[in-house]
Amino acid sequence: MKVLSVTSEIYPLVKTGGLADVAGALPVALAGQGVEVTSFVPGYPAVTQALTKAKTVRQGPDWRILSGRADGLDLMVFDAPDLFDRDGGPYGKDGADWPDNARRFARFARAAAEVARDGFDLLHAHDWQAALAPVHLALDGGPPSLLTIHNIAFQGRYGRDVLDELALPEGAFSVEGVEYWGDVGFLKGGLSLASAITTVSPTYAKEIRTPEFGMGMEGIINARAHVLHGIVNGIDTEAWNPADDPALVKGFSPRTLARRRANREALDDRFGLQPGGPLFCVISRLTSQKGLDLLAQNVDHLVGLGGRLAVLGSGEPGLEQAFAHAADRHPGRVAIHVGYDEPLSHLMQGGADAILIPSRFEPCGLTQLYGLRYGCVPIVARTGGLADTVVHANDAALRAGVATGIVHAPGDGFALGAAIAEACRLYGTLDWTAMQRAGMRSEVGWEASAAQYAALYRSLV
Repeated sequence: MKVLSVTSEIYPLVKTGGLADVAGALPVALAGQGVEVTSFVPGYPAVTQALTKAKTVRQGPDWRILSGRADGLDLMVFDAPDLFDRDGGPYGKDGADWPDNARRFARFARAAAEVARDGFDLLHAHDWQAALAPVHLALDGGPPSLLTIHNIAFQGRYGRDVLDELALPEGAFSVEGVEYWGDVGFLKGGLSLASAITTVSPTYAKEIRTPEFGMGMEGIINARAHVLHGIVNGIDTEAWNPADDPALVKGFSPRTLARRRANREALDDRFGLQPGGPLFCVISRLTSQKGLDLLAQNVDHLVGLGGRLAVLGSGEPGLEQAFAHAADRHPGRVAIHVGYDEPLSHLMQGGADAILIPSRFEPCGLTQLYGLRYGCVPIVARTGGLADTVVHANDAALRAGVATGIVHAPGDGFALGAAIAEACRLYGTLDWTAMQRAGMRSEVGWEASAAQYAALYRSLV
């Protein structure tokens, strides 16, 4: 089976979030299921420069489609320099979106649909940037399509004034297509016309059918619930392997947890933290969606319990300042590194005692899976994929030896504070060590999920 995976980012070439990790790892996992995946990506400079054995397979007046390989992935690249050869991020620069994003990703999706008609059995589109590809296939003909929602909050909604430059199929601007309250909805069109829809966890698939989590799309989701599937994400267990991770000072396994101490000491040095007490970490975009305003309210509480906190991320200026002020109040106990550093994120997972993920909603989440893999106990909100992947340390789970973390009510600062207190109470006990080992033995790779995707692909084809 030949599948064209259409994605606006792919690890390790270009990444802004978990979409890139999924788009980079799933094709490798699907190869073991007899599925041959080619990833269709925009021609960002980082992508075109990494491409090897490139050859032009299609060409127009101001674009071409290249075929080649990069970092072990089979790629087709939509090389349109006026759209994607830019100094900045894939979606914007200096905190502002590119003003022509509608045109950029409409042309990208249209090109993907044209390629899919040429010898592919199925097109798998990821998020709003690729969501018009299923629209083209449904209205102009082509193979079946699957649309995966990584976060329904990002919808690609634009005013009707952009319609003329999108080159949509005839009839696309209708209630059954991309029309959304008089505007053009990229994600809405894909949800309406894709052959099937997936989300990145079973719980999120249920949540987005409600007004609380559906972000205005719950009506169309419920109308198409018969083709909606929740398949939890996995992680690349080779790139994230605590036994031989080059970003760690010392590798370790469930049997050699004592070796984590060297990583914690290195992490203390990196952040300028004093030793002593459980070390909590955050590796995240600093946004209220991630519940980090609730954590900022609990920093003094965390330190008062004897804990320490290391934060890696960037986002809302108010939250960056809140954690910076907390670091000023608690020197040697709280520290923040504004920005993102992939090797440092590995060291944090391999050296911190617990990772805090108090999200108000979380389609799947990957950092808790990395935490499980690295013995960094996840403390998470009971929502989306967090609820699907972390086993709460209640008395029964602790007695059975199956607990892997601490789960609390979402959107509740008091509940988060209680979860932090519970972590401090358990830290250093045999139960804590048992949680670390149970987490490290959890199935967090792609094998089971890839099998589910392969089965869904076959049912569509």
